[in-house]
Amino acid sequence: MTNTDEQLGPEFLHLTKAFTGLGVDERTLISVLGKSHPDDRKSYRKGIRFFTEDERSFEKSEADHIAQLEREFLRFKNAMVFWTMHPWERDARLVNDALLKEPQLYSVVVEIACTRSSEELLGARKAYHSLYDHSIEEDVAVMVPGPECKLLVALVSAYRYEGSKVNEETAKSEAKIFSNAIKDASKNPIEDEEVIRILTTRSKLHISTVFKHYKEICSNSIDEDLDTNLCLKETVQCLFNPETYFSKKLADAFNSEADENTKDALTRVIVTQVDANMQKIKEDYHNNYGVDISDKIEEEVNGNYKDFLLTLLARQS
Repeated sequence: MTNTDEQLGPEFLHLTKAFTGLGVDERTLISVLGKSHPDDRKSYRKGIRFFTEDERSFEKSEADHIAQLEREFLRFKNAMVFWTMHPWERDARLVNDALLKEPQLYSVVVEIACTRSSEELLGARKAYHSLYDHSIEEDVAVMVPGPECKLLVALVSAYRYEGSKVNEETAKSEAKIFSNAIKDASKNPIEDEEVIRILTTRSKLHISTVFKHYKEICSNSIDEDLDTNLCLKETVQCLFNPETYFSKKLADAFNSEADENTKDALTRVIVTQVDANMQKIKEDYHNNYGVDISDKIEEEVNGNYKDFLLTLLARQS
């Protein structure tokens, strides 16, 4: 505890805690600040990192810190808005936002294209038409530079077979295609037309069979061998093992050093997956990180935002 903390007393400690983590503790802010006197608030400003004094002893708010605080207040609102949207509209808006970010969030485009059913992805594409007067495919083609473009355009255009039939011989042959593409040091496998064809046209069950044969051929899993190709690696994860992909996104969101886009995954993953794949995600998270996701949220998240996320997760209990 610092001297400043001791001078300001327990109310300051409660206030500091209310600002710490994801979201804000609205009830504490109301209780402490709502009852405070002007002198108390002056003391708080001296102790809280959102305010500084210049050389003339003028108290001023730090723009970056205030922007950060505004984002934390918005987390609950954004979670509520996304939860009440039709899933197709939500996915369409998430894709559009990901493309407009700087830098662009390819992982969001990948997860929506690869973890939704064929009908759900088609619905998101229809919603995108309605919202933006052009297609997801068009925007990805125009807005994504570099080698990721072809893969992403093909992923968002896909309408996969979802039945149970798999041709084992074809899967073995395509596992060799992946093996050769990844071993070829002269070329990025994300630029291989056959790799793109398999990932964007085959059923998820077929792709799982391809990856099983890949491991038999190469000893390593394809996930391990794609370590330097993030977009391709996340495509493989979302198609083959989405619960591991999503549990890692949740773990990354809790990192205190994470950027805002990474932290935003906490809302996105829970809101979009709670009625889909959340039980498997929770199991994977517990197995890999040694804690229940609900307990982690209880520890790291504040206020109404925390309560809402826990309420959603309780639907899976």
